[in-house]
Amino acid sequence: MAIFNTQSNAPKKDQPSFAADTPPAAAPQREAPAVADFTPTQTTPPRPAAAPEPVAKESLIAADLTIEGKIEGSGHVRIAGRFKGDVNVQGNLRVEEGAKLNGGVKARQVVVAGELDGNIQSAEKVELLASAVLTGDVKAGSLTVAAGSKIRGHVECGWDASEASGRRGKAEVVEQRERATGS
Repeated sequence: MAIFNTQSNAPKKDQPSFAADTPPAAAPQREAPAVADFTPTQTTPPRPAAAPEPVAKESLIAADLTIEGKIEGSGHVRIAGRFKGDVNVQGNLRVEEGAKLNGGVKARQVVVAGELDGNIQSAEKVELLASAVLTGDVKAGSLTVAAGSKIRGHVECGWDASEASGRRGKAEVVEQRERATGS
């Protein structure tokens, strides 16, 4: 006689009972992934062949140089040393911190971080950084002055060429009338 019934159909308590009476569920059918179509529906019209815009070169006067003369050209100029003379460029001029320029300036954009002793004429934009010292007159389309910069001179900005000349003409007429009348 056996104490344990080995022929029993009841599951043992320490083993989990997985019911074999339900058939396994079929895996759901997956749809094919969507494929993005990146082909353009319209073609862009051909662009006319334009000559590439020439890249303006930058000339540098290094920090350890002192030069006297005149600068003229179509590129950009960056002064990190000392320069005595006029600068007339169609590009931009930058006077670095610690640099000094003694002379007149004509450029499209002028950024001063160092010292400039001279007039700035006909610039579209002038920017004086915090370390800038400017002694001279400024005629520009716009002027940005950072806190801490120093400027001594006459400033005209925001005027285009026709307004500035018309304004000057009226001032001269008033001045001539005052001289004539003795007031």
